[in-house]
Amino acid sequence: MPVPKRKRSRARRDKRFANKALSVYSVGACGHCSAPIRSHQLCSLCGYYKGVKVVQDKVERTEKRLKNNRSADKPGRA
Repeated sequence: MPVPKRKRSRARRDKRFANKALSVYSVGACGHCSAPIRSHQLCSLCGYYKGVKVVQDKVERTEKRLKNNRSADKPGRA
């Protein structure tokens, strides 16, 4: 197993960790509900991204499911 020939100085050691700083995220407001969100992310509260509804909430999913079930139950033309 390889072993270092000389001790690495503190300056050389610390240079390796100099670029690992945490970055601060920019925070904006949701255009639909004004909740604080990160830029280029969809709003987790209302499900909108750039003014378009992207994610459906539980109530909307159940309403859509009930609507589809009702239309499937009705006898149609075959």
